[in-house]
Amino acid sequence: DVQLVESGGGSVQAGGSLRLSCAASGYTYNRNCMAWFRQAPGKEREGIATVDIGSGSTYYGSSVKGRFTISRDNTGNTVYLQMNNLNTDDTGMYYCAASKSYDGTWSIVSTYPYWGQGTQVTVS
Repeated sequence: DVQLVESGGGSVQAGGSLRLSCAASGYTYNRNCMAWFRQAPGKEREGIATVDIGSGSTYYGSSVKGRFTISRDNTGNTVYLQMNNLNTDDTGMYYCAASKSYDGTWSIVSTYPYWGQGTQVTVS
């Protein structure tokens, strides 16, 4: 099994920055692909960034490209999301997700069987 724990959320003013962390444990084969999703109140969960742990390849949603950076540590056990130039549309609950493969589209919820509990980001 895989366990994911997010941290680093909080409140920030527009234009500010935050860095989220996702600590992963469990069977490494099941978390080759790691992603960040966010969900604003009343909206669907949105895939915003993903990293292939083995290759380091990254992909971003159009709403965050150029402002957010996903990365992993050398062990592959921690994934980060550096968020810069935040705006009010970035407010929401941010979730870390993991899968053994993309097996389709990286940005959809059903690609990932493992999820963290989420960390709240509020931009005002």
